[in-house]
Amino acid sequence: MRKAVVPALAVAWAVLVAGCSSSDGADEERLTGQREKYCAQLGTWQQARNAARSEPPDESEYDEVGALAEDAYIAMRPLRKETVDGGRALGEATVAAMRDSDSEAEGRVVEYCADSGFETLTR
Repeated sequence: MRKAVVPALAVAWAVLVAGCSSSDGADEERLTGQREKYCAQLGTWQQARNAARSEPPDESEYDEVGALAEDAYIAMRPLRKETVDGGRALGEATVAAMRDSDSEAEGRVVEYCADSGFETLTR
């Protein structure tokens, strides 16, 4: 009886571990996709904001910058509690960068993107 239980437990353990690894891989892929989307949206917002600053003011450009900021906020939501340099949450740093024009906070979210492997998506 004992000999039959040990192999059954070993098989059950192997299935459980394999299931966790597969789930962990899917979770990591989803997290990577969320980070990429956030960093892409952040970069698009930065590009539009910089263009609006460098040209004579056009009201439609400000509307576009605001809409792109909203897209970045939406992309940030699932990641909002992740920590960025300085101990701030990503959500807090993103809001400070976009609403308050906090260049230090913007540097932190750009660094977050660089650390995530998406430095080329930000400006």
